[in-house]
Amino acid sequence: MRFTRVLGAAALLLGLAVSPAAADSSPSAGPSDEGGAPTEAGTAFRTATEIEQGQRATANGSAGDYLYWSFPADAGQRPTVRSTVRLPETHAAQTWRIDVYDGLRRRQACQYGAQSRTAAAGTSSVELACVLRTVRAWSEPWADDPLPGTYYIRLTAVNLPTSDLGVPVSAEVRVDSKDMGGAAAVDGSLAEPLVPGVTMKSGAGEEDSERGAVLSAIEPEDGWSSGWWSDRWVWTGIGGVLAALAGIGGYALTRGAGRPGRVPPGA
Repeated sequence: MRFTRVLGAAALLLGLAVSPAAADSSPSAGPSDEGGAPTEAGTAFRTATEIEQGQRATANGSAGDYLYWSFPADAGQRPTVRSTVRLPETHAAQTWRIDVYDGLRRRQACQYGAQSRTAAAGTSSVELACVLRTVRAWSEPWADDPLPGTYYIRLTAVNLPTSDLGVPVSAEVRVDSKDMGGAAAVDGSLAEPLVPGVTMKSGAGEEDSERGAVLSAIEPEDGWSSGWWSDRWVWTGIGGVLAALAGIGGYALTRGAGRPGRVPPGA
């Protein structure tokens, strides 16, 4: 009976630990698409339009242009970048491509997703996707791992036929992240994001020629983590508790009923 109560307490503790971990595995919530959603894109890294994760950004442009957006990504997140390009009724075959760069301008490989697609002549739209690797809390200097900081999206058409140069197009992008939890935790972390990003700002009444580059204030909704805590500590603690309970249960099963009543003391 005592052993059954011990197992019940262990199951309860395990359930409490699994609940937050399961919640972390769902895609992270982001700001609403309504209100303040960007309606234009930059034309270079320095003029990239800042967007939050979970926010749908739109932009109008011309085939052959480079469209840039930037977004923050923190340790433990696995960002997914999606884009839809709407094309005019009449056009030749076009190949569109989406690339993601970190704050050091290093192109980040996609784990999977249709990073490049060709829209046949007359196709109304083309959809692209890029699932990045999980952002690490720190990395070796020689590695190309994604680190916490600002990331840049570049959308463009490649090998565009001359007849389609300058035709109007519209694009929309959205970034969502899945929190990978303790499975992606590593020992050590960065005290600050790798690159906070650069944006172009101008004061009231200033002309575009007087705009200057400043550090971006955009960051994840809950701020930069850069801490030692992860849910791996929870699982480590639960493992220790279960090991202790297993030891107690094993002792209770093997210790026996004590000295039989018919055996005199000292025998």
